[in-house]
Amino acid sequence: MGLCANGRMGNLVGVLRKPLAIQAKGNTRIESPKIRNRRRQRKFTGTLTRPRLSVFCSDKQLYAMLVDDQNKKCLFYGSTLQKSFRDNPPCTTSEAARRVGEELIKVCVDLDINEISTYDRNGFARGERIQAFEIAIAQHGFLPR
Repeated sequence: MGLCANGRMGNLVGVLRKPLAIQAKGNTRIESPKIRNRRRQRKFTGTLTRPRLSVFCSDKQLYAMLVDDQNKKCLFYGSTLQKSFRDNPPCTTSEAARRVGEELIKVCVDLDINEISTYDRNGFARGERIQAFEIAIAQHGFLPR
């Protein structure tokens, strides 16, 4: 028996149970899509003539933004939740995503935007809603096919 760290008498075997070596976290080379996307966003910025197109796709909805990073302004925002895309006539979520893409093209024509600097999917895979959105904006020439 000897003195422990707190000054009491005790068994030294109980104090030394933790290993002294520090182990690295498992799968440190695999990173999440969100972390990878944040690192990429530092490289790409949008301007007034060539904005960045950012698309977020949740479990049920799609949100799209045209961003001017230099002036920190949102030039266009559209989502499948907006009643102007959903109600006239009533439609599914993928059809509303296509309508968001068409409205994005109209805004780009009004603002005299011919190309975007980057297309940012925020690390999300291509689902049904994103594909419908991409088909609508690819017809205008924003996406290379």
